[in-house]
This record gives sequence, C-alpha cells and structure tokens, in this order.
Amino acid sequence: MEERIYRNIWKEIGISDAQVEERLSQLISTFFYDEKERLYFPVGDDMAYIEDTGNNDARTEGMSYGMMLCVQLDMKEEFDRIWKWAKTYMYMEEGENEGYFAWSCQTDGTKNSYGPAPDGEEYFAMALFFASHRWGDGEGIFAYEKEAKELLRACIHKGENGRPGEPMWNRENKQILFVPGSPFTDPSYHLPHFYELFAKWAYEEDRPFWAEAAKVSREFMKKSSHPKTGMSPEYAEFDGSPVTKVFEWGRHDWFYSDAYRTAANIGLDYAWFKTDVGQTQAVSRLQYTLGVVNKENPYMTYEVDGTVLDQKALHPVGLLATTAEGSLAVLKDPVQQEMINSAEKELALWWVKKFWETPLRTGKRRYYDNCLYMFAFLALAGKYRIW
Repeated sequence: MEERIYRNIWKEIGISDAQVEERLSQLISTFFYDEKERLYFPVGDDMAYIEDTGNNDARTEGMSYGMMLCVQLDMKEEFDRIWKWAKTYMYMEEGENEGYFAWSCQTDGTKNSYGPAPDGEEYFAMALFFASHRWGDGEGIFAYEKEAKELLRACIHKGENGRPGEPMWNRENKQILFVPGSPFTDPSYHLPHFYELFAKWAYEEDRPFWAEAAKVSREFMKKSSHPKTGMSPEYAEFDGSPVTKVFEWGRHDWFYSDAYRTAANIGLDYAWFKTDVGQTQAVSRLQYTLGVVNKENPYMTYEVDGTVLDQKALHPVGLLATTAEGSLAVLKDPVQQEMINSAEKELALWWVKKFWETPLRTGKRRYYDNCLYMFAFLALAGKYRIW
C-alpha cells in the first residue's frame, strides 16, 4: 500500500506534539480505565464490553467502535477482550440473522434483540482487517482477516443460495440499509473510506461490489446533505431525501444524534482518499449553519433545512466533535490552501479550536459523545489511520 501522510491539524493550530500526547494519554485513561467515567468494562480474564451508559446495555455500535479505537491505539489485549465478548454473546449462529451480531445485549450478555444494526458490522469488519495487518492473525476467532471476510460475505450475500435472511446492503443500488431488508438507509452509516478498503481486502468475488459502493456512498452523501445547511437526516430514502414516516420509536427525518456522524465520515474519507464529488461542501455549510447562523446556541435539534426546534441536542459534545472532525474535508491539503475560501478555512479552524477546548463528557449520557470525541481527536491528530 502506498505511503500516506496523515495531517496533524492540532499542530497546524499551534498545539505541540507533547500537548497532544499528554491529552491523548488522559483520554485513554478516562475512556478505558477511570473507575467513574470509563466505558470499557473487563469481564473475567479475557473479555470486556463497552457500555452505552445512557441505556445500560452493550451495543454493536459501541463494541465495534471500541475495537476500532483499540487497533488505532495499539491496544491488542483490550481489542481481543472486546471481540471475544462480542463473538460470545452477540454473534448469532442460527436463524434469520445467523452470521450477524445482535445489536443490543444486557451487560451480562443476555440478548435484548435478535436483530442486527449494519453500522456495527461494517466497523467490526474494518477493525478486524486493521488488526490482521497491524498484529497478525491468530487462531479461531482471532484469525482476524478470515472473520472480516466472512462477515462481509454475510452482509451482501445473505438470502442467496438458500442462506436464510436478508443482506445489509441493497444489492441493486449498493447502499447500506438501516437494518437488513429495509427499504431505506441511514446517511451516517455510509462509509466510503471503509468500502474502498473492502474492495482491496474482501473475498475477491466481492471486491467489485465494494468499489461501486464507495462511489455510490460519496454521491449519496452529497445528495442527502441539505443544499443550504449541510444537515443530513437520521434516516433517508435512497435518493437522499428524509424518511418522513414516524416510527413507533419516533421521528428520524431531522438532524439529530445519528446524523452528526455524517460530517465526521466525510472528513475521514477525505483525509484517507482525497476524493471529492461535492460531498465536502456539506461540511462547510454545516459549520456555517451551526457556527455562524446559530453561534449563540448551536447545540439544538434541527429540521434539515435549519429550522431550530424547541429541543436541546441529546449529545452536544458529539455534535461538536463530529463537526470539528469534518474540518479535514474543508481544509483539504496544505498544497491546496490557496484554493480554499478563506472564510470557510477560518471557520473550520474555529471548530477545531473549540473542540480542543472541550473536555470529554461526564455522567450518564457520556457514551455516544465520548466515542465520537475519541475518533475526532485521533483523526485531527493524524492518528486515525489505514493499517
């Protein structure tokens, strides 16, 4: 693989390497080990789970996020512990969803649901490939590369050749689904930077699918982001428009918790692959909507057209972190600096500085915010890398 240069945006705004390393050490200590504020909980001699402290469960979202953080931070023991817990308690060996992971379990391992959530599967697969490349493959469930390939095979081939169930991607339009078989998607699930790598490392017969999925997802990111505000909805039709149906668990046509991740995904995708089909402009528009139009109180719930609703953001630190991480797509490369709109550049750096000045969230609702915080911090430090 070609040599990549990962920008350290912190350094570009005057923060020293020593300061970054000191902060990172504190973040790792708090996230993994602090008795009061951690999210990582060891179980016995060889397992651990990441807890959604707001809902008192372990989710494939958080488990796979934890594994991605561990492989980026070279924390193999913690990675293996989380993976073993996921395979022991979440993985489904039979039924409609065999080959997938139950999206939510109680912290004792009891399944709350037998349905999967595709964002967990794609993060599991990517983290496993990185683990294989960084640490080498072991035996059984620790044969990371094989586990990743088999998981991706399930994601796109379930329902074929007598295998029960539904795929996690629409095989016709190559878009990831909200849940297997659903007729709509979730914009924040679209990870073209992962699919580019799946196109290199998945089973050979599946590689063309992933290469096409990467292209489709970048176009979708552009379409699903509002042309004025840059905001994407939580759930979207395949054409990018918000899903207006109100579900039994609520509405999801608005710019709310799930949707915050879209800006971060655009930022990391650009940092890794430097491909812009127009999706990066969504971040500049979002940063303007939140940081200029609503500067006095950006941490609210919004319609995607920017209408402010009378409801505070449930995850304000997560919203800040992802919006700051999106700056990677606004700032482009140092050699392109003269091509960047100076106001957009200044605003992107303002978001980065604001994020640096903000600590991890504390208390019951800290899980989602602090996962997004950790990813954003690593990405802006040039430490969220392809392995």
